[in-house]
Amino acid sequence: MRAPTLFTVQALLTGSTVVAEYATSPPVYPSPTGQGTGAWADAYAQARELVGQMNLEERINVTRGFTNPDNICAGNTGTVPRLNWPGLCIHDAGNGVRAADLVTSFPSALHVGASWDKNLTYERGLYMGKEFKAKGINNMLGPNAGPLGRTPLGGRNWEGFSVDPYLSGQLVSESIKGSQDAGVMACLKHYIGNEQETHRRPYFGVEAASSNIDDKTLHEYYLWPFVDGVRANVASIMCSYNRINNTYGCMNSKLLNGLLKTELEYDGFVMLDWNAQHDVFSANAGLDMVMPLGGSFGQNLTDAVNNGTVDESRVEDMATRIVAAWYLVGQDVDFPVPGIGMKNLTQPHEQVDARIPESRNSVLEGAIAGHVLVKNEGALPFKKKPVMLSVFGYDATVPATKNTDVPFQLGYTSSPEMAQAVLGTEEHFDQAARGGTIVTGGRAGANAPSYILDPLSSLQHRGREDGTWVNWDLTSSDPEVNGASDACLVFINAIATEGWDREGLHDDYSDSLVLNVASKCPNTIVIIHAAGIRLVDQWIDHPNVTATIIAHLPGQDSGTALVRLLYGEAGFSGKLPYTLARNESDYAVYEPCDFGFNLNNTDPQCDYTEGVYIDYRDFDAKNITPRFEFGFGLGYTWFEYASLSIDTRDTLSDRVGEKFTASAGDDLWEIAATVEAKVTNTGKTEGAEVAQLYLGIPNSPRKQLRGFDKTRLLSPDESSVVRFELTRRDFAVWDVVSQAWVVQAGNYTVAVGASSRDIRLDGTIEV
Repeated sequence: MRAPTLFTVQALLTGSTVVAEYATSPPVYPSPTGQGTGAWADAYAQARELVGQMNLEERINVTRGFTNPDNICAGNTGTVPRLNWPGLCIHDAGNGVRAADLVTSFPSALHVGASWDKNLTYERGLYMGKEFKAKGINNMLGPNAGPLGRTPLGGRNWEGFSVDPYLSGQLVSESIKGSQDAGVMACLKHYIGNEQETHRRPYFGVEAASSNIDDKTLHEYYLWPFVDGVRANVASIMCSYNRINNTYGCMNSKLLNGLLKTELEYDGFVMLDWNAQHDVFSANAGLDMVMPLGGSFGQNLTDAVNNGTVDESRVEDMATRIVAAWYLVGQDVDFPVPGIGMKNLTQPHEQVDARIPESRNSVLEGAIAGHVLVKNEGALPFKKKPVMLSVFGYDATVPATKNTDVPFQLGYTSSPEMAQAVLGTEEHFDQAARGGTIVTGGRAGANAPSYILDPLSSLQHRGREDGTWVNWDLTSSDPEVNGASDACLVFINAIATEGWDREGLHDDYSDSLVLNVASKCPNTIVIIHAAGIRLVDQWIDHPNVTATIIAHLPGQDSGTALVRLLYGEAGFSGKLPYTLARNESDYAVYEPCDFGFNLNNTDPQCDYTEGVYIDYRDFDAKNITPRFEFGFGLGYTWFEYASLSIDTRDTLSDRVGEKFTASAGDDLWEIAATVEAKVTNTGKTEGAEVAQLYLGIPNSPRKQLRGFDKTRLLSPDESSVVRFELTRRDFAVWDVVSQAWVVQAGNYTVAVGASSRDIRLDGTIEV
């Protein structure tokens, strides 16, 4: 029997199999013209008027990149001087301005995901956007909804918020709103199935890996956060390097024309990832802009229009979408000269200080919020001012340099050897960045810190205030320990970078360091800065390991945030945005497809046979006990859940079985049910709780995250009502036959609790 293709009927429960040999993505033409409705209406009216005055050459210049010697923007579009359109400066990253001075290093997206905090996420997007604007950057290349994290070894997982599409989508939406409220276009990336660095693009005669994803899985998992981005009116979306069902992402008319511009009714523009695979006919497939230069557009596109292979109306639509995005965020009024603050740092240049003084508290609070306490045997917070602290581990101090060099530009200051690596070549990196503490991952997603407040210096500053004696040994793998130490703090890390997937989820050197210190110190506290999942089972049960903190990637205020948490001046409220397994083999997908440097297989295929059963969904289905489950995180107090109430709208049942074909349409986003519960702080210290709602949908995974609400800071005995508004989309499944979202009849379980496995309240909704 012929294998199913992208848009044929698939199995609903087990995740369907798409056999690589036959995986195809059907053509969808023509490319829909942007409609300019809703929030886009005024922007489109202005754009149509301006683009209507442009000739063909000017319109094509808007759609392509040019070298601009006046700045170091990652990309610059053409300009239209005759009509005073200044063009766009486009630049990384999703975590702050990359390779620039006088900017802020914000917490990385994975750290933000661990905060589960919509308000802080919006503020981060807002202040980040203001810094991009001050530097004259029109389009910031973020946030990231792909990779989600199909494999825990993914080199770019840290650039996204969570492996869960719902959590990712909520924070993607807040980020977009924040940055675009600041007057800067967001660019949601990488669309779609860009779940590994291994074979992410063609090199040395080997095609990029083909992510072979069935229709149901695509809609219910990988497309989910992109829909949230479209609903947030994201200005641009970046198509990915990889193939999807054997068609390259930026040439895939089904994904660009069929899903994005028809089903999602997207009015923004689609941007090429830098030098991604494309041709002039990609314009017909839905690609609107190429970067960093002309690629297959430019004169080729002019010729294609003249010979009739690309209609001139398509070029008009491409330019209109781009210019409309410019108007949407208000860049026609009081926007700096594009790239004015993006200069070669080794040359004399004007100081353009983009930092916003008002952002300092938000940046620190964001750094605090993404720390997750996963073990605490009474060691934290410190009960009294320590008389003696001993600090161990390479991750406790600053890197040797932070200047203007390549390691600085690419976030490799703690792993300078990575700066020598050539994309597409075989490399084997130390899984630990032993050159100093890490506050971000590597390459395009890395951002530039004003400073790094590292853990050791922050502890020493606090030690000066309290009269604490501080010992440290940052080089030995088996250090001596002063037997009078009140606590021993061991700092290790796990680095990841664009371009290469990780080779493991732990390293022997760091694990040995923890065990060696724990063998000599009865109060050993382990802090892990991690650009992804980092296993802890090699030492987590050691009786002398009294506390463990997953510190993720906090940005420049790393040490200050940690000290406040250690001393109880701030409380832990972070929760894991992924599942921390006991063993590598526990993950449904561990290694990337065709892992390793294999040049013999020139057509790597990656079959997503697990479907939507990724991370906690798969752990639940197989009854695997994780070390720490998705959504888990300890604090300094305890919370009681009570008084569950469920209010279901009549329209949920009234429209059961109805087909909703517009994934971003208002009908699908109508509130269908409201769930509330009372959360009470029953401990002795103040704290905030992230309450989570999981929905059990018939013929689907046992539990799926469909809501979360972070309480305000609650004093002892104080209560707060958490509220979850569930849309019709939250109840729906994708029906591959009707090509629509459908709410099934049946029982839906509602589970509210502190994590995916710590369910405190439950109920049902009968539809």
